[in-house]
Amino acid sequence: MQTGSARAAQRRMPSSALWPFLLIAFGWAWGLIALFVFLPNQMTRWFGPLTGHHPLFILAVYAPAMAALVVVGYHVGWIGVRRYLSRLLLWRCPPAWMAFILLGMPLLFYAGAAVKGDLFQEPFPFDGLAPMLGALALTLVIGPVEELGWRGLALPLLQRHLAPLWAGLLLGLVWSVWHVPAFLLSGTPQGAWSFMPFLVGATAISVIVTPLFNTSRGSILLPALIHFQANNPLWPDAHPYDTCFFVVAALLVVWLNRQTMFTRHGAVTMVVPVIEDEATKVLPRPPSTATHSEKQPWDS
Repeated sequence: MQTGSARAAQRRMPSSALWPFLLIAFGWAWGLIALFVFLPNQMTRWFGPLTGHHPLFILAVYAPAMAALVVVGYHVGWIGVRRYLSRLLLWRCPPAWMAFILLGMPLLFYAGAAVKGDLFQEPFPFDGLAPMLGALALTLVIGPVEELGWRGLALPLLQRHLAPLWAGLLLGLVWSVWHVPAFLLSGTPQGAWSFMPFLVGATAISVIVTPLFNTSRGSILLPALIHFQANNPLWPDAHPYDTCFFVVAALLVVWLNRQTMFTRHGAVTMVVPVIEDEATKVLPRPPSTATHSEKQPWDS
């Protein structure tokens, strides 16, 4: 059963907010990349060749985050945006999850590289400490920012209607399809990959992240850390063999969390944290019309 604060939060941020979020996230990113796909000569002449570090590519990657901020701001205003962003400070989770983020994620990539046969054949990708730290910093502020939209807004809205497993699967498919334009360009990281293994792997990661998201009470920070580890330039390029290991990890995570993955009970559904007192506050009515039995919700 939902509390009064949960119902109030859902009235402020309706489930229908998912549609404008997706429209902006896809329109923004796909529109920018489409310019390089359909007008390659002009765009390259004006802005230079598109790479994974190009400002316009980064702007496209930021589309889910910007879409979420626009949608949240429209529904709840600046104060609501600040509360929504406060979920970046939620870091508490069981030690097993932290071990998976720090150790489990790289192990999956190394296992894939071992199967691929190039575990000890590829040289270390950086010549020194400074280039390595620069690459890590750039990775930290590009892909993980997406989580403001995917797990920050889309997942809690989906979990109002779907059990966490199905919400995670559906969001993983949407998340994968959102990346499609990047596979059409040779200068992007995805340009050298096959899409189907990526789709399966990204969907597996989405399923893995979902119980972590719920057990951390809606943290955006922890999914962003998993996203960072998925893009970490220190790990070997194990594509597409790492996909198999992520699928196995996802199945194991679902089994270990089977009591919560198939029910909406306990799933995080609030996008913007609310204060109980504000959610249940009532506004006074004029004496001429108010009665003792009438109440008006603060956020109706």
